[in-house]
Amino acid sequence: MATAGKKSEKTFVWRVLAAIVVPFLLLVGRYRFRNLDRLPEGAFILTPNHYSNIDPLVTAYTLWRAGRVPRFLAKAGLFRVPVLGAALRATGQIPIERGAVGSSGSDPLMAASRLVDHGLAVIVYPEGTLTRDPDMWPMRGKSGAVRLALEHDIPIIPCAHWGAQQILPRYSKKLSLFPRKNVEIIIGEPVDLSPWKDAPRTSATFAAATNAVMQDVTALLEELRGESAPSERWDPTEHGQTEFGKLES
Repeated sequence: MATAGKKSEKTFVWRVLAAIVVPFLLLVGRYRFRNLDRLPEGAFILTPNHYSNIDPLVTAYTLWRAGRVPRFLAKAGLFRVPVLGAALRATGQIPIERGAVGSSGSDPLMAASRLVDHGLAVIVYPEGTLTRDPDMWPMRGKSGAVRLALEHDIPIIPCAHWGAQQILPRYSKKLSLFPRKNVEIIIGEPVDLSPWKDAPRTSATFAAATNAVMQDVTALLEELRGESAPSERWDPTEHGQTEFGKLES
């Protein structure tokens, strides 16, 4: 597997974007990073928790501070937004159509594999959307991250952060700019996927491996918050909730 050097990743386009985004993030928040040295060289999948629409910027900044550039599986609709779409394409982000079955040319996992082959970092939110849990604990996960990891034999690195909801509350469009908020980010050890490495690629295999990922992400968030998550992970379907879109209060 080829490995891209960190310096070669930070192209002119990336540096221009960083010159815009990083000062904004530093204006609204103070960031404390734990265990950035756990991020490996070469290809890996970062799996953060997700509770605010500003999360992608926080996660992207985390990788940037570690000397890497972030690639996301992003909603395909974002690629049709003027300026934003051009920036997403220029930085190698991966479009994904929700609910669509991709062909060999458009499957997001196929697209992500090309990034993996070049030793890059791919960010996948295992919950797929903002958590529906009332207290913003990680909810039930989806299998995209473990499918990619098991099929390409690359590590999944769990990640959790807390405090970004003070900058931009869940489902809100109103930023709180002042005073600066404290945001903590922690990186975990690689998820142990060895029990499923040679297992048949079935829905049961992917579900069990995804649960291991969510357990590790939740444990990291418990450490940041200093409290215990609910014993049962939130499942939107059991509470009559849709998978996507803003919840009605």
